[in-house]
Amino acid sequence: MITQGVKIATRCDACGGVLTRDIGQFIDHGRLWWGTEGACQSCTVAWCEQDSDGRTPEEIRHALLSEHGPARLRLMGPQTSPVAILRALREKNGLTLTQAKALAAELKATGLVGTLVEMEFIAARLRQHSIRAAVETSPS
Repeated sequence: MITQGVKIATRCDACGGVLTRDIGQFIDHGRLWWGTEGACQSCTVAWCEQDSDGRTPEEIRHALLSEHGPARLRLMGPQTSPVAILRALREKNGLTLTQAKALAAELKATGLVGTLVEMEFIAARLRQHSIRAAVETSPS
């Protein structure tokens, strides 16, 4: 399982105490998930939620990118069939053909940039279609 997370301490809206939030993304059973949970150290405020609809809330993405930096997905090796790339991108990401074409053009030109988990998720789809891809991260 590929996972990435961050803990954030904020002020509890209910009592003003310290609220600890644990947020992240992970891949499980071929699906991209996001999750968030929080608990106040001073009162009973607590929650836990997760989803795998493929669209991670921007607040979670921003926190992961701020903490860990972006990852870049690049194609490796010889030219790959554009049809195979489009099929791989559309397969699990729910993209329209126009969206997939734009993403494929970006992938071929400069690579795709996002959270580590998002890039590993797309890389796994590409590899299932025999497309060689690598995910690069910057050292922290």
